[in-house]
Amino acid sequence: MSGLTHATRALRHPAYRRFFMAQSASLIGTWVQLVALSWLVWRLTHSPVWLGWTGFAAQIPILLLAPFAGVWSDRFNRRHLLMVTQSLSLSQSVMLAVLVLTGRVEAWHCLTLAGLLGCINAIDTPVRQSFTVAMVQDRADLPSAIALNSFMFNLARLLGPSLAGLVIARYGEATCFALNSLSYLGVIGVLATLHLPAPPPRSEAKGLLQALGDGARFAFQHPLIGPLLGQLALVSLLIAPYVQLMPIFAAQVFGGDARTLGLLIGAAGAGAVSATLVLATRRGLHSLPAIIGWGGMLAGGALAAFSQSRNLPWSLLLMLGVGAGVISTAASTNTLIQSCVPDDKRGRVMSLYTMAFLGVAPLGSLLLGHLAEYTSAPIALLGAGLVCLLGSLRFQWLRSRLASKKNH
Repeated sequence: MSGLTHATRALRHPAYRRFFMAQSASLIGTWVQLVALSWLVWRLTHSPVWLGWTGFAAQIPILLLAPFAGVWSDRFNRRHLLMVTQSLSLSQSVMLAVLVLTGRVEAWHCLTLAGLLGCINAIDTPVRQSFTVAMVQDRADLPSAIALNSFMFNLARLLGPSLAGLVIARYGEATCFALNSLSYLGVIGVLATLHLPAPPPRSEAKGLLQALGDGARFAFQHPLIGPLLGQLALVSLLIAPYVQLMPIFAAQVFGGDARTLGLLIGAAGAGAVSATLVLATRRGLHSLPAIIGWGGMLAGGALAAFSQSRNLPWSLLLMLGVGAGVISTAASTNTLIQSCVPDDKRGRVMSLYTMAFLGVAPLGSLLLGHLAEYTSAPIALLGAGLVCLLGSLRFQWLRSRLASKKNH
């Protein structure tokens, strides 16, 4: 019980507690839309290349725009920025719902609106990561808030795909997009009524590019942050894009429908939730670098094994390992970076984290989508899993060498 109390102590802050509840519902809606969009693209095109390009369009703006969002996060009111991004996200979901309901939707609509949402998320994500500090006044509770944020995201990844599968099968994709639209209203309402201390004045006279350079130099000259970002980028590039190819496994490998797709993605979400709960109960940070290395090895090995499986229950078990490995890497990296970055650079450094976690994934989506087109989806995931496994082994070896040098 003490471990649970330790893990959830950030909820004693009223502002964070309200935002946590509203954001949880919104993230479930986001995952409902993501699954519905991928299924819609597959239904319209039956092309893994289109799936890869849709994933690319949804996330490549993060790689390009997140650094600028980090500077804005360090200069402007983060609550106001979030209200704007959440309102724009709502509008994008409404457009998708209207297009499907009127029967006018085409694949290029999905690609364009996925890119629009990617631009919005490129600003929203680093701002939201940095905004946590404003809602949790006691810094001792910050690790709890970061762990709860990861739990929130992965619980949504567990519930959202399963809900999407049921809704798509019974009501169609438009209902999924409409539900996601409604989920944004709660977050906007909470942000509009939050009463937080006024943010300290930020007298930043430097130009945009100079401010970006300062944040990047701090991150990559830091003995811990740079290597962590590199390992996270490896996992995100090779493992995270599996979501884009799951419709192929659901429909062709396992002969299922949207409910099968929901089960596969939901299983990865269940593994991620389990890993988050374990991480949330841990005290101290000393073991997190090792967990990051083992997480990458687990994700890579499990994905390689999944690619060759033709048994659905066994495949669901392997997806548990994929989800647990990815989130162990991402959440542990987030916790370590947040614990050692100063407030005046938090937005810029967290934008680099966002790029490493979400920004490189579209490159992987594009790569795996084309590889699956010219070979097959199982071969594409097998290669990605094995390369990630080898890269994570190298990270563990380098980390062990560094630790042994420190001990001497």
